[in-house]
Amino acid sequence: MAQSADAGVQSAHGVLLVRPVHFGYNSETAASNRFQHLAQWPDTAARARSEFDALAAALAAAGVDVCVVEDSSEPVKPDAVFPNNWVSFHRDGTIVLYPMQAPNRRAERRIDVIEAVERRLQFQRRRLLDLSGNEQHGRMLEGTGSLVLDHVHKIAYACCSVRTEASLVREWSQRLGYDPLLFDARGAGGVAIYHTNVMLSIGSRWAVVCSEAIDMAGRQRVLQRLAASGRDIIEIPVSAMAAFACNILELRARTASGDQQSVLALSEQARSALQDAGAGAHGGAGAWERLVAHVDRVVVAAIPTIERVGGGSVRCMLAEVPTALA
Repeated sequence: MAQSADAGVQSAHGVLLVRPVHFGYNSETAASNRFQHLAQWPDTAARARSEFDALAAALAAAGVDVCVVEDSSEPVKPDAVFPNNWVSFHRDGTIVLYPMQAPNRRAERRIDVIEAVERRLQFQRRRLLDLSGNEQHGRMLEGTGSLVLDHVHKIAYACCSVRTEASLVREWSQRLGYDPLLFDARGAGGVAIYHTNVMLSIGSRWAVVCSEAIDMAGRQRVLQRLAASGRDIIEIPVSAMAAFACNILELRARTASGDQQSVLALSEQARSALQDAGAGAHGGAGAWERLVAHVDRVVVAAIPTIERVGGGSVRCMLAEVPTALA
């Protein structure tokens, strides 16, 4: 189906991906990320690169503008495959650099990566907003992991955690012109959810959310704002969230004929979880059927190594690069 008129605002044509060199289990992030698991595979890094290459190729084949940058070999950066935590690109030409909780992730911020995006995807930088100095004061905000953005209605959804500091969300929102919507959320066992983008995703015509993970004080506020945006709200259970069913991303692609299509990118595990989620309490079509009805094309990637060891999925691997306004 054709995208809505606002699709070009919500979804980007381009993405940055960083091809990992030393992918592996990051002990510095494990305390707050219960999605990651220690694995003893001798070929973990090689497996991750193979999964990465398949995703990048599939996105390019779907017509998405892809900028792949190689990770630098030194220093060792086990989570370099997740660039959306340290940088974001915006339609007004702003580039934001973010404060990272784990010290060994701070080396992921590389100006040469930004320059590659500007060169290959013709992104025109007009402002560089560097928030990384907040690390020295214990204030963290990990990019579009911490922030799930409704670009059409200018709302920044943020689940508070040790990686997402409320006052910094408010500061970011003021400087970028968004309305902050802060809440608390917990997963299985009552553990705080480390990043907002594992429990909420917003496309041009849809939103997938694990509302049962949100505390009662924030749940209705989140659902009401999502409903007010006119999107189809697809609620999923905690079990599906744990399988990265919310860690998905809508992009835009150009076809050979010059038309534009919406592209949904997600992992094989996330697709299976959405298919298993069913219709939920309200009946009707299942979660997967409702979601795919709102997009033109689906890109599914098998990334079990990256998901299990890194604790992040497809959306975490993609830093959107919109076309900067003239």
